[in-house]
Amino acid sequence: MNLILILAALSGAMAVAAGAFGAHGASGAAVEWLKTGGHYQLIHAIAAIVALRLDARGPAWLFVVGAAIFAGTLYLMAIGLPRWLGAITPIGGAMLIAGWLWLAWIAARGGGS
Repeated sequence: MNLILILAALSGAMAVAAGAFGAHGASGAAVEWLKTGGHYQLIHAIAAIVALRLDARGPAWLFVVGAAIFAGTLYLMAIGLPRWLGAITPIGGAMLIAGWLWLAWIAARGGGS
């Protein structure tokens, strides 16, 4: 069982659901939060799968967990939870950036396929 792959696939599904809700069921600021969260989550679900194919498990984990924190806080605000959750969002964003930098470092060292 590949937990990262399962989580990446579920992350992709959640991103599509959030985008659909943002397009058809939300209003106001929630639309943008859902759109932004869905966009970043979907991109990083795919990035995690690619990182796995390159045998870069560390960056893959950062993509999955970072996207969950980044998008999850936006989704929670979109459904009406307190806006202070927005202060947590950058933690997820920093994890996503770290994942990309780690992946670049692996590539620069000749790692991956």
